[in-house]
This record gives sequence, C-alpha cells and structure tokens, in this order.
Amino acid sequence: MHNACATPLRWGLVGPGKIAQRFADALSAVPGSRLAAVQGGRPSHAEAFAAHWPAAVHHELAALLADPGVDAIYIATPHQAHAAIALAALDAGKPVLCEKPLAATAAQAQAVVGRTAERGVFLMEALWSRFLPSWQQLRAWLEAGEIGSVHTIQGTFCFRLPYDAGSRLYAPALAGGVLLDIGVYAFSLAQWVMSAQGERAFGGFDVSGVLAPSGVDLHVAAQLHWPGGAVAQFVIGFDASADNACRIHGQRGTITLHPNFWESTRVTLQRRGEPERTLELPLRHNGFEYQIEAAAACIAAGQHENAAIPHAHTLAVAELSDAMRRRLGVRYPFE
Repeated sequence: MHNACATPLRWGLVGPGKIAQRFADALSAVPGSRLAAVQGGRPSHAEAFAAHWPAAVHHELAALLADPGVDAIYIATPHQAHAAIALAALDAGKPVLCEKPLAATAAQAQAVVGRTAERGVFLMEALWSRFLPSWQQLRAWLEAGEIGSVHTIQGTFCFRLPYDAGSRLYAPALAGGVLLDIGVYAFSLAQWVMSAQGERAFGGFDVSGVLAPSGVDLHVAAQLHWPGGAVAQFVIGFDASADNACRIHGQRGTITLHPNFWESTRVTLQRRGEPERTLELPLRHNGFEYQIEAAAACIAAGQHENAAIPHAHTLAVAELSDAMRRRLGVRYPFE
C-alpha cells in the first residue's frame, strides 16, 4: 500500500499519446504525485515523451510493471488494449487509473473488475469529468433537490472529424467509433444525474445511427429510459457540429452544463419563477488534476474503488454501449 506520508506517488504511464500529455501536465499541479516512467508500443514515442516530461523509459510493459520505482499505472492506449494492460498491472499489484472506456467490451470490463476484487488492488476508470467543479456543483444541486425530480436530460456531443481510415477513431481493430470515444461521457453524465435521484440502473433504450465506411459508429441518436419515467436524449457524432451543452430538466427548474459539457467550467441553475444563477468554476490546471488527486487519495487509504465512479457504474455503461453496438450492427474483429 502506498504511504501518503512517504515518497510521492510515482506514476507509470502506458501509451504516451495526446491524452497522456494532458495527464503528465496535470501531474505538475498535484502535490504528492509525479511521473516516474513511460512505456509505449513505439520506443521512439516513449523517448520523445520522456524528453518533454522527464521520466524513465521502458520498452516493454513487463519492465514497467516490474519497476520498483513505479507505484501506480495510468493507461492511455487505444481502447482495444485497455483491458489486457489493466489485467497485467493488477496482477503485478499496481493500482490502475485507466482512460475511459475501461475496456472495449462489457465482457472485458467485467474481467478487469473481477481481477481487481481478486487481487485487492485499486482500479478506477478515468472519467475525469465527474471530478470537475462544475459536475460536482451539478450533483450538489441535484442532491439538494433544487430542481425537484429530474424528468429529462438532453445533450449533444458532436464535432466534425473528416473520415480517415487510418485514424484510431475509425478503426474497428482499435475499437473506434463514437459510442466508446465520446458516448461514454454522455451516458456517464446521465448515470451521474440519475444516481443522485436514487435510480441505480439504466432501464431500456432506443438507438439509431449511421456507420462510417469502416463499419464503426459515426453518428448515434440515443434515448435512455429509467424505471421512474425519466428519459435522457443524446446525439453524438463525428460528422457534424452542435452546441454540446447538456440540460437537466426537473419539476421545479433546469440545470445547464454549458458547452462543452464534459469539460464545462460554467453551470446555471434556473428555478421556475426565480432569477437564474450561473457559477463560473474555472479549472485549477487542465482538469485532469482532480481525478489524479481522487485516485491518489483512494490508493493512500487502501481502497479498491472511488465512490464517484464506482465499478458498478463503469460496468453498467459498458453493458449499455455493448447493447447499442449490437443493435447498430457494429462488431469489433477481436470479439
């Protein structure tokens, strides 16, 4: 177990790409955590990364996991590799913070969560948005009953991304498509809202979509249903633009996470018949610092999961994404 009073929590990073750069940058704003080592599929990428963000370089995952100077692992590879790396890290006794989605399929996610229970090692999906001040304020307003019972959630996550068969986002072998890449933010937000209302699980869903030439999901319109009658409506896509806000409507008013909702620093409470209240909640650094602090606190306390993104929530979204893909006819070659 990591001792919070001893040396800083030393992170080993797997997958030194664009997201990993944001993580390494955020570490500079988190006292008690630092980057210790980097490993990637291409040695030149890992070396270039470590030249910018000083760290040891390992050319093999096994070497990184065996490094006694690494206390915890952050995984930022393409989606299809998440589960195997997480399983190896857990088997090595290293706590894991894994980029969303935790795994490419629900079966893989269940295997990883099962392993963390067997090994008694911390695991958290890096759903960084849940730790942002704006999302925390949203949750606080919901729990305080400011808008009463929620009946509708509406949002968009769309941007124009020209088709590129070589991009990981369009590659079936890399678990590309909008559901896993950006849909997870929408579904997790709806889950975050409804769990504050005491709804523990998704009900049914309706989904339609358009597939890219490569066969992955390009554009998806989804409606989620809860047993209590609430619905969530989202449009997500790589083929168009949208305002990318999210609005939560309740019996007594509306809460708006302003664009872009997954990284929002502005949230508005509008209660019926009252002046609206908007809070500006800037990020302390780049937004990743909050999830790093949350993970580090759990690791120091010997916990196996974080209450803000428990394993049950991760598994439920993975199962929902699987079911939507099946209905849309999207299948990865490794399934």
